[in-house]
Amino acid sequence: MKAVKQLFPDFEEFFRLLNDHEVRYLLVGGYAFAVHAFPRFTNDLDIWIDTDVENAEKILQVLNDFGFQGLEITNEDLTNPDRIIQLGYPPLRIDLLTDIDGVDFSTAWENKDTTNYGKQKINIINRELFIRNKLASGRQKDKEDLEKLK
Repeated sequence: MKAVKQLFPDFEEFFRLLNDHEVRYLLVGGYAFAVHAFPRFTNDLDIWIDTDVENAEKILQVLNDFGFQGLEITNEDLTNPDRIIQLGYPPLRIDLLTDIDGVDFSTAWENKDTTNYGKQKINIINRELFIRNKLASGRQKDKEDLEKLK
């Protein structure tokens, strides 16, 4: 498994906190594409989170430790489906996703891969499920990505 090449210290710190707090998360989106295919520009870091209450509480602690304590994000924000919580501004924005198309978190977690981001070992959606997600999305960008993933 290739490591993520474009390193931002803030992202590495965020991954460290996720790991330290034992958050159930998976890297998806453009950075996952970079691992499964090749690097391309992306405006954000997409992190898919498990939406159970215990995981949400851990994420709130991560956000507090990372300096986002004033955002008034709640457990409900992190446990409801179809939510995207955006933290920061592109290209250093972090998007926390509570759902993605075509894949359920439990299956993806059981079949996850790992890679490295700097000194951090991180969880990433596996290639097969990433392709399934891209197929289910139907967005033009995802259709273009599919051609490069095959």
